[in-house]
Amino acid sequence: MGGRVKGGIFTYRSTIEKTARNLRTDIENGLSAEEAAFRLSSGGKNKLAEKKPPGIIKQFLRQLNDFMVIILLAAAGISIVMTVISGEFDFADPILILLIVALNAVLGVVQENKAERALAALAALSAPTAKVVRSGTTLVIPAEDVVCGDVILLETGDYVPADARITKSVNLKAEESALTGESVPSGKDSDIVFNTEQPIGDRKNMVFSGTSISCGRGEAIVTATGMGAEVGKIASMLMEEDAPETPLQRKLAQVGKTLGTGALVICGVIFVIGILRHIPPFAMFMTSVSLAVAAIPEGLPTIVTIMLAIGVQRMAKRNAIVKKIPAVETLGSATVICSDKTGTLTQNKMKVVEVSDGFSVLAKGNDSRRNALRLASLCNNACFDSKDNSHGDPTEVAIIEAAKFDGLIKSNIDRENIRVAEIPFDSKRKLMSTIHKNGRDFLVATKGAPDFLIERCDYYYENGRRHALDKETRTKIKSENAKMAGMALRVIGVAYKQIDKITEKEDAVESSLTFAGLIGMIDPPRREAADAVQLCKRAGIKPVMITGDHALTAAAIAKKIGIAELHSTAIMTGDELNRISQQELCDHISSYRIFARVSPEHKVRIVKAFQSRGEIVAMTGDGVNDAPALKAADIGCAMGQSGTDVAKGAADMILADDNFATIVDAVREGRGIYDNIKKAAHFLISSNIGEIITIFASMVIGWAQPLLAIHLLWVNLVTDSLPAIALGLDKPESDVMMRKPYSSKAGLFSHGRWGRIAFEGGMIGSLALAAFLAGCSLYSLDVGRTMCFAVLSLSQLVHAFNVRTEKSLFSAGVFGNVYLVGALIAGIILQVGVIMFKPLAQIFQVASLEPYCWLIIALLSLAPLFIVEMEKVIITSIRNK
Repeated sequence: MGGRVKGGIFTYRSTIEKTARNLRTDIENGLSAEEAAFRLSSGGKNKLAEKKPPGIIKQFLRQLNDFMVIILLAAAGISIVMTVISGEFDFADPILILLIVALNAVLGVVQENKAERALAALAALSAPTAKVVRSGTTLVIPAEDVVCGDVILLETGDYVPADARITKSVNLKAEESALTGESVPSGKDSDIVFNTEQPIGDRKNMVFSGTSISCGRGEAIVTATGMGAEVGKIASMLMEEDAPETPLQRKLAQVGKTLGTGALVICGVIFVIGILRHIPPFAMFMTSVSLAVAAIPEGLPTIVTIMLAIGVQRMAKRNAIVKKIPAVETLGSATVICSDKTGTLTQNKMKVVEVSDGFSVLAKGNDSRRNALRLASLCNNACFDSKDNSHGDPTEVAIIEAAKFDGLIKSNIDRENIRVAEIPFDSKRKLMSTIHKNGRDFLVATKGAPDFLIERCDYYYENGRRHALDKETRTKIKSENAKMAGMALRVIGVAYKQIDKITEKEDAVESSLTFAGLIGMIDPPRREAADAVQLCKRAGIKPVMITGDHALTAAAIAKKIGIAELHSTAIMTGDELNRISQQELCDHISSYRIFARVSPEHKVRIVKAFQSRGEIVAMTGDGVNDAPALKAADIGCAMGQSGTDVAKGAADMILADDNFATIVDAVREGRGIYDNIKKAAHFLISSNIGEIITIFASMVIGWAQPLLAIHLLWVNLVTDSLPAIALGLDKPESDVMMRKPYSSKAGLFSHGRWGRIAFEGGMIGSLALAAFLAGCSLYSLDVGRTMCFAVLSLSQLVHAFNVRTEKSLFSAGVFGNVYLVGALIAGIILQVGVIMFKPLAQIFQVASLEPYCWLIIALLSLAPLFIVEMEKVIITSIRNK
């Protein structure tokens, strides 16, 4: 897959022009669309070789690689041998066992493939993209469609899609630790040409596939893709491993082992009792094996996998793209959501509403206003296209649109002041500077956070003149900044200075500046943000705002959407964070809901502080430096629209619409999925306990065997599987966000659920035995056995409705889950068919039943509805007291 240009291994030793000639590409205009398509078809996709997925036969055999299934197969083999030796040639039992095993395996393969296809589709939604220039037009394409010779555009936060020779660089640095092991970003320079062979880490004129841009921007020509890239040499180390089991799956596996051990002991006891009662050993062996298989919910891990895959698809429809399956269940127990303000809680649609010289608001046409807007437009990467539509960062777009309103056109300003260098914005300096040719000298234009910018200014601009910036004036400017921020405005400071030579050293460029003004813009809260915040609070989740904005701006927005209380607002700033220890932060973290003027490095401290208090933390982020915080959080949520590739790579989930409400929707789905898994486990285990009690009690009492091996196998296949899957498709209950989050430390069946499961299992077993006793007393052993078989199966189908909700089923709605209604109808048809259809009746060794028998069966099968309703009333009464 992919390819490498001839001699591409030494492209770092070639000039830019020679590299372009070798690759038959144009440095400015890139490849044509036709040439790119030809190279893609001939060279292959730009991706690493992947492990070949197992074939259908291997998948089928993998489904049989289960301890209990192996016992079943062994039992079928022994049954065949025994029936041949005895001369009876009765193959009904072994054939049914083999059919059940085969059907279970086929269903497992089908569901596994469905889940894999669903996850593959979601992976495609979050696949990395690349910006390329083709035929002079900038395009965003899937990274796997990049070919050798493509001209790629790189900026802070981008993943590098392929190995490439840099042609232009502005303060460009790349994070290459995944490839070279170097922890410090590597500085890049397009003008360097090496004369000798260099190790990867020293090739300063190259960028490499799988690395990321940590600073600056640049352009490059692709020299190698896919397995031809440097990362292709270590592709075997990077191949995806199998998805690990989630914590919930491990809990369920442990429950299964515990039940399995208990079931095998009980089966052994039943076998011994049967032998002592002179029941044929083979019949008892088959009954014991069948009971063991029926008693252990071996299908539960598969059902959980299906539920998680369905949950992932549901979340994707709500704009939450889950990348890591464990995040689905973790979301259900989230107790804190730390969210960025801009674009997540707000609309990210900025509009300039005030321009101040630092002392008062300036009217349109004022000289100081125009000067501030001109400088801010120069230090700006937004632009207007040919149709006069603006493109770029929302803050920068707001500035050039405000400048245009004052008669200052961005393209004209740029033409008059040609940009020759740039120092990009970063989260530590909170500033951006550009250098422009200005006659014989050069003009520096700087914009950024006012409180950071003012500290670098020695002068200020007023009434067309420059004045020395004294302490009193500095205080006035800070007061004006605070006043604007208190009106919920996002405030940008602007400054400038003249220099006589170009330099890109931050300290030299961004010092002794002349303060030019403050630009205040508003980013209104999202309409749905306030409702989502209130829903969080009702759900026992603490919403926390983390922003780089001014504290007063953050507080104003927080009050509008309900994160902060109207009269008391505790705010912690980045400066305060720097002054206190981590232990102090941990001790007081619960008192704060707003963190302002913080850097991405502070986010990690905030996450760990909340976690130290036992909180499960969801954290949003979009920048390169947010990646550590996203990884540290229990659930990292990257922004799909504004997020960098690096942030998306580190996250567990991507918010396609950058919306806080989407996180809350995802939490709702996560809680619903967790509920459904508990419902399915509750149903399966209580049903299995009922099957064990039916056999065990009859043996201990001394009754005849109430169920044959084939009956237990049938119940395990039909009655258990269909309702369990249907429960997994249930919608979240209406009050799912009115409850406190689940404790990650609590057991799966805590709060008395084990007691309820045992009681309900005893109920099912008792009803089946009652049917057996009635049939034997009124008719015969065969009728009693048939009635016991029918009640055991049908009562479990009915009981599935009880498990749907902890509230009264009649108040929640009997028909709320159409899949469960379908499972009930299908189960009844199959169960009645087995008894009434003569060929099947002979195989299952059941008797025909009179209407009176069916009436008893119906009454006993419906009894769980009323018994469990009484149980719920008693439990609710106890809880209320």
